[in-house]
Amino acid sequence: MDQPVLLITLGVLFLGGLAADHIGRMTRLPRVTLLLLIGLMAGQSGFNLLPAQAHDWFEPISVVALTMVAFLLGADLTRENLSLHGRAIFALSIMIVIGTALIVWGGLSLLGLDPGLALLLGAIATATAPAAMADVIRQSGLRNSFTETLGGIVAIDDVWGLILFGISLALVHGSGGWSGPLVTAGYEIGGAILLGLIVGGPAAALTGRLKPGEPLRTEAYGIVFLTAGLALWFEVSFLIAGMTAGAMIANFARHHDYAFNEIERIELPFMLLFFLLAGASLELDALWSLGWITAAYVGLRIVARLISAEIGARVGRVPASEVHLYGPALMPQAGVAVGMALVAAETMPDWAVTIMSLTIASTVAFEVIGPPVTLAALRRQARTA
Repeated sequence: MDQPVLLITLGVLFLGGLAADHIGRMTRLPRVTLLLLIGLMAGQSGFNLLPAQAHDWFEPISVVALTMVAFLLGADLTRENLSLHGRAIFALSIMIVIGTALIVWGGLSLLGLDPGLALLLGAIATATAPAAMADVIRQSGLRNSFTETLGGIVAIDDVWGLILFGISLALVHGSGGWSGPLVTAGYEIGGAILLGLIVGGPAAALTGRLKPGEPLRTEAYGIVFLTAGLALWFEVSFLIAGMTAGAMIANFARHHDYAFNEIERIELPFMLLFFLLAGASLELDALWSLGWITAAYVGLRIVARLISAEIGARVGRVPASEVHLYGPALMPQAGVAVGMALVAAETMPDWAVTIMSLTIASTVAFEVIGPPVTLAALRRQARTA
């Protein structure tokens, strides 16, 4: 791409992000949804205003942005937070993952879809959108037990989802042996946790020493980029690696009061570009390509989220005013689901078109309707607390 075009495109994207942030403050709409819609209008499904090379930026920007989000989510997994909300976090995250997979699998099977394909789609449906969730929570300005529990759930539910996806893929692909999919899932998760410990341990010990009281911005860049790069190099989950490293720093850093204030300051430009380019990459045609299956999948995931979160909230003994709110709040779905779909499509090529089209379609739907529902749940909880 020519340098003038590159700089002009970046300038327009950043100004578009600024406009979305301002409109969000005026209208109380989630910034995430506005950014996605602006990207959608500028992208291939809209007016196709972005240069073709802009789509090549999405993967590296998304890796950096999501690794930053993972660090911030890991910060919610402190000993103090887990001692206060640990029962709710684990009960809700486990029930939501299991309930979503079972209801989507059962519903699609009853509607005539191949049970093996339905099982894979149920496992993919367990994924949430950590970036969208984190941005909506931050935009709301709320910090209470509800948002702390939500942060913990989002930080850990994708771990359970990846484990369940690995088991489901092994069941469906059983004729080729169990070992491949299970070993792959185990390596991706276990390797990411190990990498997070290796990066997070020294970072917790060293961060804040150069400037007492708070870490330097350069430290934040260095730790995030190092974690993301090593995760890609070793082909493990950068989300889980970032979450683990973030939890290590939050629990063991002793040289400053706010371990993550610099990451919060540097993430906004990456998040703006991430959501704008995510919107630009969405394909509206995918919403209609599978007809009734798309509507059934989206509807089943909504029902599954509401029912399983209700059960998990009661098992987790959350306050009565919050029981009905976790399902709506955890509706967004994005990148992790697409990653699962890519693996499933590669393993089961006969179902590749259906898996990818359906996952992209649900991503379009849940990234547009999910954040407003999350924000409404946050505001409802704040009014009733």
